[in-house]
Amino acid sequence: MLFLQDVTLAAQEYAEVVNSEAVETAQESINLWNMAQYGGWIMVVLAVLLAMAIYLFFERLVVLHKALKEDKSFMDRIKDYVHEGKIDSAMNLCRQTNTSSSRMIEKGLTRIGRPLNDVLVAIENVGNLEVAKLEKNLVILATIASGAPMIGFLGTVIGMVNVFYNMAATNSGVIELSQLSEGMYQAMVTTIGGLIVGIICVFAYNFLVSRVDRVVRQLEARTMDFLDLLNEPA
Repeated sequence: MLFLQDVTLAAQEYAEVVNSEAVETAQESINLWNMAQYGGWIMVVLAVLLAMAIYLFFERLVVLHKALKEDKSFMDRIKDYVHEGKIDSAMNLCRQTNTSSSRMIEKGLTRIGRPLNDVLVAIENVGNLEVAKLEKNLVILATIASGAPMIGFLGTVIGMVNVFYNMAATNSGVIELSQLSEGMYQAMVTTIGGLIVGIICVFAYNFLVSRVDRVVRQLEARTMDFLDLLNEPA
């Protein structure tokens, strides 16, 4: 009896070890790459969209960083040139600076002598064009942010359709649990992929929009400085 009990205990311990090793192996085999492979061609589409979004984000980030850089002595030098009547020198300084603010000020300099309302309209027109340049391709990033989860959901629907198609294709109308779980796995993976891409793009888009708003406030401040300069007594 003792021998049988020892054999039984040893067999139970061995089974527990085997089960624990199997669980660990299954856990180790589950990673992002393996999950992506189950997603099929939908994951390829999401990967392309993610790569496009990353490129657009860093490209716009560089442009906005340059737009936010400003020479603090720029307006002081413009003020000195205007007071001295050196309009051509002020316009040359604007061309050399070559920023959004300088292009607006340059347009305003060309309207000196006209009513302030005409000067303001000219500056605002240039400012609108500059803001449009800064917002270039942001609509694409916003489209990816809203479209990626929908594409992931499309993959989910396709996975579920495949599951029910396989069930209908069997003579008995019964599908094995492994086939069912595989289809469900594919469906869930595409949903996760779409949500990940969408979340990343939403945060990236909102960050870039906040940077554009900073540039707009900076342009408005330079516009007010220039109008105040024109209103100063000679």
